[in-house]
Amino acid sequence: MNLLAGPPPTHLPDDPATTELAGDATPADVVRRHPASPAAWAALAEEAREQGADDVTVYAYSRVGYHRSLDLLRRNGWKGHGPVPWEHEANRGFLTCLAILAQSARAIGETDEWERCSTFLRDSSPTAYDTLLG
Repeated sequence: MNLLAGPPPTHLPDDPATTELAGDATPADVVRRHPASPAAWAALAEEAREQGADDVTVYAYSRVGYHRSLDLLRRNGWKGHGPVPWEHEANRGFLTCLAILAQSARAIGETDEWERCSTFLRDSSPTAYDTLLG
């Protein structure tokens, strides 16, 4: 037994919103149907950012997605730390929300939150950090 080993990676279950987002549905419609979906909130935050929404709006959408993600992570065995691999497709909604939250926090002057969230992203998945913030 390795007493120094960290927690095992967390793999979230498939997110039904992902299929809808790949089709013609708008992120807002998908959020209405799947309000607990990290992927739906990430898509809504990304869409808002791409459409030039105020940074506070992007921050709010990504924060909701982040908190919904934490609930889902905990229900799936996550203990507040440990790997959440980008390579597992269902984890990408959470990781994207976390990255957008970090960026939008920085945009509204929340430097401490930018640092916490970007560090949390890097600690959760170095690949996600490199992909989304690198």
